[in-house]
Amino acid sequence: MTEDTSRMPYQLPFPKDAQEEIVIPNAMSEDEKLWVPQAENVWFRPLCLNRSQGYWMNLLKVKKAGVLSRHRHPQPVHGFVLKGRWHYLEHDWVAEEGGYVYEPPGETHTLVVPDDVEEMVTYFQVNGVMCYVDPWGEVTGYEDVFTKIDLCRKHFAEVGLGEDYVEQFIR
Repeated sequence: MTEDTSRMPYQLPFPKDAQEEIVIPNAMSEDEKLWVPQAENVWFRPLCLNRSQGYWMNLLKVKKAGVLSRHRHPQPVHGFVLKGRWHYLEHDWVAEEGGYVYEPPGETHTLVVPDDVEEMVTYFQVNGVMCYVDPWGEVTGYEDVFTKIDLCRKHFAEVGLGEDYVEQFIR
C-alpha cells in the first residue's frame, strides 16, 4: 500500500536565489496610510513593484467623477474592476465591477469615472511606462515603476510608516 502524499508539502529546498513571495492579507484595507496619493481624490495601493522587469501591480482608488487622465501604454495593461465602473472616451464599452480589461500596447485613452460613481477601485498591472499625453499625443508626463516607488517612499515616510515600508512590495 502506498502512502497518500497529496497533502504533503514540497520536500526539497527552494532555489537559493528565489525571492520571497508577497502576501497582503487585506489589500482593500480602508487604512488611509496604506493608500498613496496620486492626485486629488486619487490613490493607489502598491501590491508589487517589480523594478527588475519594469512593471507594477496596484489597486487604483478614485473618489471623484470626471476625467482622470489621458495616457498611452507602450506595453500591455491588465485591469480588473473591484468596485464602481469607468470607461474610455475613445471606446464604447464600460468597465464594470467584476469585469476584466486588456489594453494592448500602443493604446491611448482618456479614463473617465461616470458622475453617478462615488468610488471606483480597479486592480491594474501596468507594464513599462505610462505616458500622459494631450489630445494630440504630446507627452505631458510619465509614470514608471521607479516613480511609483518614489511616491511610496515619500508617502510612507510622511505618514509615519517609514520610507522603507515600500521594500516589502519591491521585487
